[in-house]
Amino acid sequence: MEKKTEFSKDFDKNKKRIDELLHIEKSFDLLYRVVTIGGKKACFYFIDGFCKDEVMEKVLEFLYKITPEQMPATAHEFLKDRLPYGEIDLVRTENDLLQRILSGVPVLLIDGYTELLATDFRTYPARSVDEPEKDKVMRGSRDGFVETVVFNTALIRRRIRSRDLVMEMHTVGKSSRTDVVIAYMGNRVEPEMLENIRQRVDAIKIDSLSMNQQSLAECLYQHKWFNPFPKFKFSERPDTTAASILEGSIAILVDNSPSAMILPTSVFDIVEDADDYYFPPITGTYLRLSRMVIDVLAVVMTPLFLLLISNPEWLPESMKFIVINDPINVPIWLQMLILEFAIDGLKLASVNTPNMLSTPLSVVAGIILGDYTVSSGWFNSEIMLYMAFVAVANYTQVSLELGFALKFMRIILICLTAAFGLWGLIGGLIFVAVCIVTNRTISGKSYIYPLLPFNAKQFLRRFFRVSLPTSEQ
Repeated sequence: MEKKTEFSKDFDKNKKRIDELLHIEKSFDLLYRVVTIGGKKACFYFIDGFCKDEVMEKVLEFLYKITPEQMPATAHEFLKDRLPYGEIDLVRTENDLLQRILSGVPVLLIDGYTELLATDFRTYPARSVDEPEKDKVMRGSRDGFVETVVFNTALIRRRIRSRDLVMEMHTVGKSSRTDVVIAYMGNRVEPEMLENIRQRVDAIKIDSLSMNQQSLAECLYQHKWFNPFPKFKFSERPDTTAASILEGSIAILVDNSPSAMILPTSVFDIVEDADDYYFPPITGTYLRLSRMVIDVLAVVMTPLFLLLISNPEWLPESMKFIVINDPINVPIWLQMLILEFAIDGLKLASVNTPNMLSTPLSVVAGIILGDYTVSSGWFNSEIMLYMAFVAVANYTQVSLELGFALKFMRIILICLTAAFGLWGLIGGLIFVAVCIVTNRTISGKSYIYPLLPFNAKQFLRRFFRVSLPTSEQ
């Protein structure tokens, strides 16, 4: 249970208690500075690295000029009349004190006041708001979320200049005290869903959000582990997040995480991309349909090829060219599974490879997995071709979670087709459909809306990009 003890007017007693709470003598970066303001003892508490030195110097210079006759009787009057900085607030309990100071907010203790004064002139170490590496577009904005939540909310505010845009701050984690922001349009969001999300966030009892957004997602919605299809849409783009908020969705931002979690979301929302809207409607429609078709092919192409190769008599004469004429030393299904894991191994290796070595190692990997593996007899060139398509197809949509879900479904289809032939493929496709249809969003709505429940107008818009004036009708 967090302490909610209030402070007294005794400066020495308050300072001693705060020193004990913060372990001032043990932590080198937790600093304090004792000063005299208006003839009274005062003390600034702050964290080294989070404090803007030039702002603090100006604030202290102003406070030093206050005479004893000018000192207000209460902390509230001091806050209104004597603090020149804009972002100020009163701290009344020990819990509030810990939350402010450990978040980097300098706090001022003054003798004779039962409240402390929080002056928020902190600054966080942060990288620039460059375009995300994974969430790129051919046209459009080139900025992206960073690890500082205040910067991320500012990027959204820049795009939505409406008083109905609400940014609620919550704190999650007993030790981490992570800032979590719930962003929504007050006049467009569903009140029941908002209250549900708000209660879920406040009810989280955990020591820390060690993996930031993923930890929060697992705490918010403890779904069945065996259904890999994503329950949330993650975006590192402020334009995509702002558009979703304007459509009535809720965006959750977590401090130290450079992405927004958008909910509720359906599978059609996840496969959408910002490029669909940065191009004219006909081009956006083509990009969207191409992405959907490629995603479907990425799942069914290799199992279907395996089925047809195993039953060449089913092939019409015009399709006989897909038959493998070279010797098959390793079963085709096993070649596919080996290449699935080999591709994942290359992905993991590329993440951990230093930039200076990435190009030569990519060339080496291409040669080894290309000519040498085929000439050695381990793999057939046709299998290499189809698996190369599958590897590239996973990157046609931005969601990593959906990419891995499709990969798992493809592996299941390959195994079932290899074991049971046509019936295995049919059963596998039914299993995939069941996983998608039975998946539920955090709000409990259908994962395949507007297909179920059916909404003809919205269903067509999921496939065909319409112009902006038409979309708002």
